Formats: sequence, C-alpha cells, structure tokens
Amino acid sequence: MGTLHGASDEGVPLVVDNLQIHTAKTNHARDIHILSSAFLLIFLAYGAAQNLETTVNTEENMGTIALGILYLSFTFFSLVASLVIRFLGSKNALVLGTSGYWLFIAANLMPTWYTMIPTSLYLGFAASVIWVGQGTYLTSTARSHARDLQLHEGTVIGSFNGEFWAAYACHQVVGNLMSLVILKDGQEGSTSGTTLLFILFLCCMTLGTILMCFLSKRNDKGEQESADSSVSLCSSVTSLLKLVITPLLDMRMLLIVPLFAYSGLQQALVWAKFTKDIVKPALGTSGIGGAMAVYGALDAIVSIRTQEFAVSSYYL
Repeated sequence: MGTLHGASDEGVPLVVDNLQIHTAKTNHARDIHILSSAFLLIFLAYGAAQNLETTVNTEENMGTIALGILYLSFTFFSLVASLVIRFLGSKNALVLGTSGYWLFIAANLMPTWYTMIPTSLYLGFAASVIWVGQGTYLTSTARSHARDLQLHEGTVIGSFNGEFWAAYACHQVVGNLMSLVILKDGQEGSTSGTTLLFILFLCCMTLGTILMCFLSKRNDKGEQESADSSVSLCSSVTSLLKLVITPLLDMRMLLIVPLFAYSGLQQALVWAKFTKDIVKPALGTSGIGGAMAVYGALDAIVSIRTQEFAVSSYYL
C-alpha cells in the first residue's frame, strides 16, 4: 500500500508540470495585432486631421498656433510620461492616451479658441503618455512571448516592432485617401464635407479606443512597485532626473540632436506650410488628401527599405 501510494504521489507532479508547461506557452501575438490595428485607426484620423488643420482653421492662424502648442506640450510632458506609465501601467496609459486624440478631433467639429487650445494642450500630454506606453507595452509583450514560447528575444522584439510600424506607416495613406474621397465633391468654403469627414474620423478614433480596451494587462515593473508610495515616488523622481540628464552628457546623443531638430522642422514644413501655401492653392482643399496620401505611401516605402538596410547592416 505504501509503495503504491508513494508511486502515485510521484506521478502527480509530472502531470502538473506538463499542464503548467502547456498553459504557460501563451501566444502574445494577439495583443500586437490589436495594438497595431488600434494605432492605425487612431492615427489615420489624427494624421489626416493634422494635415488639414492649418487649412480649415485659418482664423488668426488658429490651426498653426494649436499645432505649435500641441508639440510644445508634447515636448514638456515627454519628460514625465514615464511616471504616468509606472503609476497606471502600460495598458491603462494607452487607453488614457487615446482620450487626447479623441477630444482633439471632437474640438475640430466646433473649432474656436476655447476648444482648440485646451484640447491641443491636453493632447500634448496624451501623446507623450500613449507613445511611452506603446514602447513599454510592445517590449513587455515581446519579452513575454519570447519567454513563453522559448524564442530569441531580439528576434521577437524586431518582428513585433516590424508589424506595428508597418501598420502605423499605412495611416497617412488610408486617412488622406478618406479626405480626398469625401472632400473632392465639396464646394470651396463649404463646411458640410469637413464636418462629415471629422465625424467619420471621430468614429474611427472611437473604434481604436475600444480596441485598446481588449489588450491584455501587463505586469509592468511600475505596477509591482506601487506598494510604498513615498519611497517609490522619491526613487522615481531620482531615476527620472538621471534619465533626463545622463543622455545630455553623452557626446553621441548631442551629435544627433541636430537631426532631431531637422526632423521637427521638416515635419512642421510639411504639415503646416506645404499643405496650406503650396497644395491648397494648386489643388484645393480636397487635393491635400491626395497629395499627403502620396507622401505617406513614399514615406512608408522608404521607411521599410531603410529598416531592412539597418537590419542587414547590423548583422554584417
């Protein structure tokens, strides 16, 4: 009896271990599919709206000023966005981040100084949260996927990033083609086509926000360290200061600062001056969608080729 009982006890852990192994092998690719689709829906609306901003909101350059405030706010809040991610967790931060884009599109249905400026300021905060949250969530998902399926971590991170950025690169094409189709039959100065377009953008934004809610919750490091609030806050502020100051002392970082500045000036030229002063006089408001769709397509193609070149150069 003792021998039989001992044999049965020894057999149980083997079965449990096998069950645990099969249960642990979770495929996390579903979350990347959802994340990529949600960002495509959100940014096809925002990207096309941004291209039209300086053209449709021309009163005292309200569109240009709104974009300027947006990106100044984005720059400032990016310094503290990591604290928000640690406090909320990456999934909740992503959902919060979508609210700023939703409100910005909604404000364009009634564009006044009292709606555009506050929403632009808030969108700067929301954009910093959603982009820091995206990087945190994607990396955490890739690591979990690699660990559970026993794959090479670097390969999985590269694959997940490739899927995400491929979907994101399509937003300029899809969103601007929607602008072209809806505005092409509208009369110059008529707001009916623009209103319909922003309502459609708002619907896309809502679908993207709903998709974000279906993401699996990640056990981010920040969520696990929320027990001792006073100590964690002190350590978070200290680590934040180190993260901000340390790169500024690195010569390699300082050397690429001009590239960041050039990229910002280039985007400001395309989104503000190019659409307003070049495309609109030549093609009209509806032509902005077509021109920027071509811009987005070429940008996506060159980005993909550049990424392939960078990867091949890395392994040489």
